[in-house]
Amino acid sequence: MVLIAAGCSSESGGSNDLSVGIVLPTKDEQRWVQDEERFKEAIGETDYTTEILFSQGSSAKEKENVETLISKGIDVLIITPQDGDSAAAAADAAKEEGITVISYDRLITNTDSVDYYVTFDSVAVGAAQAQYLVDNSEGSGIPLYLYAGAASDNNAYLFFEGAWNVLQPKIADGTFTIANSSEAEALQDKAELTREEMSAIVSQLTTSWDPNEAKNKAETHLTAAGDDMKGDIAILGPNDDTARAIADVFSQDSSVTSYVISGQDATKASIQYIIDGKQSMTVFKDVRTLVKDAMGMAITILDGDTPDTTGSYDNGEIDVPAMQSDVISVDKDNVQSEIIDSGYYEASEFTGLE
Repeated sequence: MVLIAAGCSSESGGSNDLSVGIVLPTKDEQRWVQDEERFKEAIGETDYTTEILFSQGSSAKEKENVETLISKGIDVLIITPQDGDSAAAAADAAKEEGITVISYDRLITNTDSVDYYVTFDSVAVGAAQAQYLVDNSEGSGIPLYLYAGAASDNNAYLFFEGAWNVLQPKIADGTFTIANSSEAEALQDKAELTREEMSAIVSQLTTSWDPNEAKNKAETHLTAAGDDMKGDIAILGPNDDTARAIADVFSQDSSVTSYVISGQDATKASIQYIIDGKQSMTVFKDVRTLVKDAMGMAITILDGDTPDTTGSYDNGEIDVPAMQSDVISVDKDNVQSEIIDSGYYEASEFTGLE
């Protein structure tokens, strides 16, 4: 059997040639609802059956979901771990049943039970976010507000690593001044951070991928900031949902003249924000490609062949062979061509498109 690891509702259809179990993290973030829709579309074109479960932010629910799907005799399970370390137990349980484990989008960590990893190039995502801030900020001493994803998510560290690779030289040469992180400020002259050093920064700046937590942090940071840390600013927004929450806070401060803020996932709400000038950019991760890669890898394994991979990731226990998908920076200038013309969303879903 094959287990593809990913993150509560279910859908079924098709013949019994292949049963696919999919576990996604939460239905409260549009990103994962998008993935659900894309999986339904991809599987709807086959004769396979599927069941999609959501863990709703609970590692315990995630483990229960995996056990349920294993008990139903699945051939393929796709899981985005809620917490990389905690999901190791689910991967181990699958491995004991002879199931091949493939992490989807997020990496299951500290276990040798993961066989493959299907992902976007997370370091490239963070680098793209940071490069946009660099390319669209003018002058020197620009206040830089840093935010991070969930400290329990390995991707959050990869995103931050990519961003730091681009931002650190511009911090060191005085282009940016760190505004909201004593941990990052203490390490601002260090080009390459250890995992422990990165953890110190991420733990201080984590939003837990929660817009409410992002909003609260942004409010706290602005309250503490002096006028020299306002004016024209740059903001590293972790993903679209948190970026919108942070942008809403900064836009309401009259001492903030302008801001450039990053995001990722190309959610509908953030595409509208970009059109409206409220969010500067998003990193477009076409989940159609990721879903295609995941399903293609599962079918290849079921056919008795070895899937193609493009790299590997250290999960703390082993180097996991990975298939990486490319990412695209999207802002107001190319939103039409990349998002609408590509058929990812319909123009009718937005207002203000030129």
